[in-house]
Amino acid sequence: MATTTAVPDLDPRTGAPPRRAGGDLLEGDRPLRDALVREGAGELLAEVHAAGRTFAAGDAIDDGTIANVATPQIVGPAEVRFDPAFHAIMRRAVEHGITGVPWADERPGAHVARAAKFMLLAQVEAGSTCPMAMTYSCVPALRLSDAVAAEWEPRVSSGVYDPRELPAEAKDGALIGMALTEAAGGSDLAGLTTVGRPLGGDAYAVSGVKWFVSAIQSDAFFVLAKTETGISCLLVPRLRDDGTPNGFEITALKDKLGNRSNPTAEVTLTDAHGRLVGEEGRGVAAIMAMIGGTRTDCVLGSTAVMRLGTAEAIHHGDHRHAFGRALSEQPVMTAVLADLALETEAAVAAALWLVRLAERSRAGDEGAELVRRIAAPALKYWICKRAPIHAAEAIECQGGFGYMEDSRLARCYREAPLMSIWEGSGNVQTLDVLRAVQRTPAVLEALLAELDAAAGGDRRLDARTAELRALVADPQRLAADPRGLAARIALALQAAVLVRGAPFEVADAFCASRLADGPPAVFGALPASVDAAAVVARHRPQDG
Repeated sequence: MATTTAVPDLDPRTGAPPRRAGGDLLEGDRPLRDALVREGAGELLAEVHAAGRTFAAGDAIDDGTIANVATPQIVGPAEVRFDPAFHAIMRRAVEHGITGVPWADERPGAHVARAAKFMLLAQVEAGSTCPMAMTYSCVPALRLSDAVAAEWEPRVSSGVYDPRELPAEAKDGALIGMALTEAAGGSDLAGLTTVGRPLGGDAYAVSGVKWFVSAIQSDAFFVLAKTETGISCLLVPRLRDDGTPNGFEITALKDKLGNRSNPTAEVTLTDAHGRLVGEEGRGVAAIMAMIGGTRTDCVLGSTAVMRLGTAEAIHHGDHRHAFGRALSEQPVMTAVLADLALETEAAVAAALWLVRLAERSRAGDEGAELVRRIAAPALKYWICKRAPIHAAEAIECQGGFGYMEDSRLARCYREAPLMSIWEGSGNVQTLDVLRAVQRTPAVLEALLAELDAAAGGDRRLDARTAELRALVADPQRLAADPRGLAARIALALQAAVLVRGAPFEVADAFCASRLADGPPAVFGALPASVDAAAVVARHRPQDG
């Protein structure tokens, strides 16, 4: 059945198809709509549709472009200045509840709905998702101190964007970031040089140099510092109560490959006033209460890269013609587009399932927490690794146009590797998976039970589950290939979610192309049994 226009309508100068702008990003994203319903957020679809309309608008797309060209500049010891376009993006995002709002919302599925909005935002402007992720994820860490939570949680969950350069207590809303990384290393904290000197009670004077601090405009930062009993987590405001810098100096902004709207800085702290969060000497455990959320948001960000790439590639193929018909209807291109779509749908399904798993864990479901313990690092590893490869293929689908800045995929390509680096690189995630399997037998049992829940739905998934059972029973094989283990677990979980809830043609195509012999080396090498046109139709964007 023909689904595309009869004649090409590309821009004669750039080769660009008509711009996708206007409408509703969610309306044309059936996999995301289905996942929202499947993971318990069906009653909240209307507000996600509202976000979809906001982020599909032409002015939002333009603001995203401008914010990455007119980049932030240092204008004071502790202050950066942004183009109004970035503030406009941030205001839209905060007002749609993408920061801490779900923590004050007791409706089932509130966090799942927020995750979907995050993915819609990330398709328009990825730099803003960094402060969104940290300000959302900070709440469990804030709650480790009743006094700190009482002061800061209302600010981060207010749904108000307040960029005024004022002390936090004078503002209607606040952003919170992290200042962890030092020049000597990231994940290895043995060389940490920042120190916290006790001032009495929960107060400390913090001094040191942090080498990579993103969203530097945040109102406060979680800082890891050495104290008398070990590494502790301290919340350090950027400004003092009188509005002057809190021993906080921005010494340089990083010239990053992408994510350029988001200011990442080198910072020197000199007797900055901070407050203890969690127990003294237990700072790593305290900050992990936050990083659990930001790692999941890295999965969401990578998934958004895939959705944008898939939508733009299909849109381009629908409007570009070759040999008498739309490029998207040429069988070899249809296969590539379908493969990109399968990768995207598996990421969407697994990402929202993971967010729902965290909701269940917070509600006291111990089994959900055990599964989350291994699923989170496995999916963070795999989905974030797949995004750059996916982005490259999506650009190729657009030909020469895709390699120009006129295409939205040029910026998307620069963003794609970042999520795999942030919040623990691939090796960190795979070692986390290995530790979970080796140290906590209940985690492995919960994982296999989760896969068994899809037993009988697809013979290839059943075979993968049996293979995992055999693999984890052999400690030597496990330790020899942590990356292979994480990939196998991630693919099995993606397949299980799809088998239980996605249309048959999608689940069957995913299992046939990813589980039988592992993922193909290139996109588009699908088994002949796959209904590629049906898969593409399910992902065809309707905005614009």
